[in-house]
Amino acid sequence: MDIQYCLRPIAGGGQDTGEYFDLNEDPQARVLALLENPSTYGADEVVTRIDTHAAAVFLAGDQALKLKRAVTFPFLDYSTLELRKAACEHEIEVNRPNAPMIYRDVVAVTHEADGSLAIGGKGEPVDWLVRMNRFDETQTLDRLAENGPLPDGMAEALADIFAASHARAPDVGEDAAERWIDDLEDYVEQNRAAFLAAPELFPPERVRMLNAEANAMLSWIRPLLRQRGRTGRIRRCHGDAHLGNIVLIDGTPVLFDAIEFDDRVATGDVLYDLAFPLMDLSVRGLDRDANRLLNRYLSDTHRLADLEDLTALPFFMLMRACIRAKVAAARLAHVTGEAAEAAKADAVSHFHFAERFLEPVDPVLIAIGGLSGTGKSTVARALAPGLGMTPGAVILRSDVERKLLFEVNPTEHLPPDAYDSGVTQEVYTRLCEKAAAALAAGRSVIVDAVFATPGEREDIAALSRKLEVPCHGFWLEADLETTLARVAGRVNDASDADIDVLRRQFGYDLGDLTWTRVDASGTPEETLARVKAGLEKA
Repeated sequence: MDIQYCLRPIAGGGQDTGEYFDLNEDPQARVLALLENPSTYGADEVVTRIDTHAAAVFLAGDQALKLKRAVTFPFLDYSTLELRKAACEHEIEVNRPNAPMIYRDVVAVTHEADGSLAIGGKGEPVDWLVRMNRFDETQTLDRLAENGPLPDGMAEALADIFAASHARAPDVGEDAAERWIDDLEDYVEQNRAAFLAAPELFPPERVRMLNAEANAMLSWIRPLLRQRGRTGRIRRCHGDAHLGNIVLIDGTPVLFDAIEFDDRVATGDVLYDLAFPLMDLSVRGLDRDANRLLNRYLSDTHRLADLEDLTALPFFMLMRACIRAKVAAARLAHVTGEAAEAAKADAVSHFHFAERFLEPVDPVLIAIGGLSGTGKSTVARALAPGLGMTPGAVILRSDVERKLLFEVNPTEHLPPDAYDSGVTQEVYTRLCEKAAAALAAGRSVIVDAVFATPGEREDIAALSRKLEVPCHGFWLEADLETTLARVAGRVNDASDADIDVLRRQFGYDLGDLTWTRVDASGTPEETLARVKAGLEKA
């Protein structure tokens, strides 16, 4: 019998007991034996068994079967056949909207007339399984992230699926939202207790400081969270959306394994749901991907309130890092050697990042102007990850804002009248409104627009003075031949500027230009270096 075993804990919702089962003393032993037997699947398959606190998953051929373990924890109860069936059905219900290509159905393990057990037989059900289509386990994003930055466009695709998932996630209502806010206090206390129980990993004085600061931040953002609950931003989300629960299928990221055992645990602010992959990417040093994920998500939702409420994001990322630190520490009771050293390093690293997410960083406002083809957006995207609080600056782009104003896809071409002076003024007004909201939330902001008139540039300066935030303006410039070549080579870009538009731009009267002028005729790396040098001098 060719069987492979591995063990992983549950990481979701702030709950992790650190307890595992003696797999040799199991009341579901006959069912487990059936599921791990290669002959059950009608071929000489290799069966891989994955055990968690609450489930055993069997991978064989092109399918995966999940058995709910007959257990009771403070946060779940699978002790009876009826409860396990209901849990299986609920797992299908909460996961199929995000992953219809994975989650198939619920199937019974039946006791047949000859005394044998069968999957989907004619006898009496003795247990229930979630039946899924198997995917390539090497394509989960945590494994892909081990090899460095995600492929170009992947962070944006990830943001799109989160935005879609949150749009269809049920609003839990104000009462349930208030309960979740109260639960956050319990989660903070659970973190403190777990960390103090492992002083060899988490220095007690630093634990107490982290706990005090987390409680203070929660008290500070509580009114904001209540308002978000009233406006439907606290929902029944995935609940455990770390990179290991996202897989590439046909090149598209897919969310799977959402929390099904307790809707209360799966309830949370949509930004708390997004904070898990943001934290995962940041801890791995993938700041570029984390920043692109955040900015694309904000563009997808295009809600001014989400920008205003980014105040809560550092706390959310702290909480997600604490979950991972606790889970890593709990693994130490079950692993030795290199695996134990890796778990220690993982726990310490996540604890360090939890502390880092609380470090205050003063926001700055950066305006990047220039005619089409000078590389404004390229510089903005490269500069943003290292600017301000993790995961970096909010990018506001006039080309994207204009498409949002007309409620079209960013790459959809707009007619000429969408670029008249009145529309352009509205676009710049909205850019300033959104910049003000993000800055007020403590986030650094980069505004990417042509800024062809002195009035547009003065509006940005006035905003910085009003909010008492440092402002740095950069004017990128390159010759006509260079910019023409760049504009002609654009593909799937939000800008509608073509060669005729660019030629007209070269005739603009820019007026008094006081911003730092930057030669943008070279490579993107050279332009970025010049902008960074200008920031250092400021």
